[in-house]
Amino acid sequence: MFAPKSYHVYQNIGIIRTPYKNKAPLQPIANDEEEFKLLIDEKYQDGLKLIETFKYIYVIYSLDKIHIQTGKNTLRPPWAPEIEVGVFASRSPNRPNPIGISIVQIKKIINNSIYISGMDAFDGSPILDIKPYIDQLDAKTDANYGWVDKTEDENHLTLHIKGIAH
Repeated sequence: MFAPKSYHVYQNIGIIRTPYKNKAPLQPIANDEEEFKLLIDEKYQDGLKLIETFKYIYVIYSLDKIHIQTGKNTLRPPWAPEIEVGVFASRSPNRPNPIGISIVQIKKIINNSIYISGMDAFDGSPILDIKPYIDQLDAKTDANYGWVDKTEDENHLTLHIKGIAH
């Protein structure tokens, strides 16, 4: 059995500001017209140096505002209930470690506030880290849809993937 030698305690570096107080979309809605921003703690403001040179960033954050169903290693996605998948083959927030990741577009930066495209996080979610998205390192042109290709209604799935309400 695997036994980790130690655990690392993570500190947030700021908070996410979104319009979502009680309900958030299942996937980010990139063209959402609401205001979304990352408020970075002032002690990390120097860490933003040259971040504006990137168009997109990864935001890694804590899913601290959702009720996690622990102990379940399989689930049925709400948009594909006919298929049971492992938690690691899903994008469900019900995970052993409640960590979220989103790729967002930088719109502008003012001091320690990064204004971004829409994301699927609750207002006030703690930010754990930010990393630049670099096209040739991060874009995988041969990526596939895995088990998702086996779903009955691909058009319905496409709406979910794009975060389009229907």
